[in-house]
Amino acid sequence: MPTRHDIRNVAIVAHVDHGKTTIVDAMLKQAGAFAAHQHLDDRMMDSNDLEREKGITILAKNTAVKYHPKDGSAPITINIIDTPGHADFGGEVERGLSMVDAVVLLVDASEGPLPQTRFVLRKALQAKMPVILCINKTDRPDSRIDEVVNETYDLFLDLDADEEQIEFPIVYACGRDGVASLTKPEDGTVPADSDSLEPFFSTILAHVPAPVYDEEAPLQAHVTNLDADNFLGRIALVRVEQGELRKGQTVAWIKRDGTISNVRITELMMTEALTRKPAEVAGPGDICAVAGFPDIMIGETLADPENPIALPLISVDEPAISMTIGTNTSPMVGRGGSGKGADAKSAVKDRKVTARQVKDRLDRELVGNVSLRVLETERPDAWEVQGRGELALAILVEQMRREGFELTIGKPQVVTQEINGKVHEPVERMTVDVPEEHMGAVTQLMGVRKGRMDNMSNHGSGWVRMEFVVPSRGLIGFRTEFLTGTRGTGIAHSIHEGLEPWFGPLVTRNNGSLVADRSGSVTPFAMINLQERGVLFTEPGTEVYEGMIVGENSRADDMDVNITKEKKLTNMRAASADNTENVVPPRKLSLEQSLEFCRDDECVEVTPEAVRIRKVVLDQKDRSRTASRAKSGK
Repeated sequence: MPTRHDIRNVAIVAHVDHGKTTIVDAMLKQAGAFAAHQHLDDRMMDSNDLEREKGITILAKNTAVKYHPKDGSAPITINIIDTPGHADFGGEVERGLSMVDAVVLLVDASEGPLPQTRFVLRKALQAKMPVILCINKTDRPDSRIDEVVNETYDLFLDLDADEEQIEFPIVYACGRDGVASLTKPEDGTVPADSDSLEPFFSTILAHVPAPVYDEEAPLQAHVTNLDADNFLGRIALVRVEQGELRKGQTVAWIKRDGTISNVRITELMMTEALTRKPAEVAGPGDICAVAGFPDIMIGETLADPENPIALPLISVDEPAISMTIGTNTSPMVGRGGSGKGADAKSAVKDRKVTARQVKDRLDRELVGNVSLRVLETERPDAWEVQGRGELALAILVEQMRREGFELTIGKPQVVTQEINGKVHEPVERMTVDVPEEHMGAVTQLMGVRKGRMDNMSNHGSGWVRMEFVVPSRGLIGFRTEFLTGTRGTGIAHSIHEGLEPWFGPLVTRNNGSLVADRSGSVTPFAMINLQERGVLFTEPGTEVYEGMIVGENSRADDMDVNITKEKKLTNMRAASADNTENVVPPRKLSLEQSLEFCRDDECVEVTPEAVRIRKVVLDQKDRSRTASRAKSGK
């Protein structure tokens, strides 16, 4: 069959923070993708604000480099897909792998294969793709290259790789310095026999199969991603499997439901480095962007109008975590950060607070995110959103918050399934790296969450690696306690492991909440009196309302408190007047920490300025009645 030797399609997959985006930066620079005077940021592929802040890749993105071989032959286009390393964004990984013919597996020379490495590698091996192993960060002082290579071989065997897949080439690299070598360097050093990524490029050309096509086959192009443009409207990123796509051509658009309509391609673009440039034609194996399809969805096919043949839809893993997202129902809806003043009035104008606006935004998210689901609830102003994990849903809420939405978010729940008449729940494989002295604290934390230890290894460096299988709901609220228990030194990563029978009731938060019993402004006087009752979340001057949670109680039950109490003023000098007491700085909770803190009868209010935790039922009397009914069993 004919082969296109001028193109290679490869995805770079790895665990979080093993250096995918950094090595792609170095590839772009060394392939001459930018002018000498051009200002370049670090991690150029992380274009999203949230990606830069969190230091992780959230969206799969493609770039293309023109590589000029040293023998002077014709330049070769290498299409590179930078995929997320976090299993919560697995839908992006599956889409990325549908565009390529091989993967580069990046592994940290010190940390070795971790849970997300297992996740992304499993997807690649299931797709029968060849793998190139790249040991990155060889310059780390604690690198252990030989052990990491052996651990990777063990992982391949564990995932039932076939003989061809396990005979992978190995490249040793320091992505930050843009250096790669086929010769193993000493631990903790940069490869010395090379000063560029040339060995990495040549390995890709040698081991990534060139696209193969059938000259007689009709047009087939797979929609793998979506984008938008102010002038062109919706843009579909497609990989051409057979035939050719041309600007102005009429193609058959095969939708998810099987219906077919003929549509004209108004614009065709190819990626060069980080920009898309107009093109006239795209052939087999090319990854290009096309416009002219107003409602096109991921997984659909562009085909020959005379002989339309659909490609298989992209399948993704089932969601494991759900939470309710609805409109803001608190007394401070639309009132800005402080809840008063001219700033608040101007802020209300561009605030998105209606159910229609929230529903439209969730529907837009479904267009580009194949791993999310949105279900109706009993309430017309709230929807159940299901996703891979807590982080994926928290990222969606954070994006909506920055766009001006005010939301009420329910406590994350697990998505259960009934199998053979029994309720099954999702479980996670959690890998924990901790100093030896914190081993007992982690084991105790996992025991409370019904986690069972599967494996434990000690590398002799003072650190222990433990593997647990634990129910997904046991990990909701785990990370904050884990970091506290390990004094901030522990590293924990988890990956979806499947379904197991229901583990029974779990109690993960022992302390109750301090709940404001009236509206008003927080006073230092009230805070000083309440400090010994627990940990406070609010600062002096913060507006609160009845039912809002202002702190964590030191005991197991909830306590209604007056945090707006003011000091009585008299014209008599008090004996204690000269005693100066300090207000302990409150604990600031991020959005993810607030979601973790929630109990079943609590929810999180999210606005562009603030994240507040509150009771679902705000009225103190109504809550008391409900609690007394629950105790009496009525």
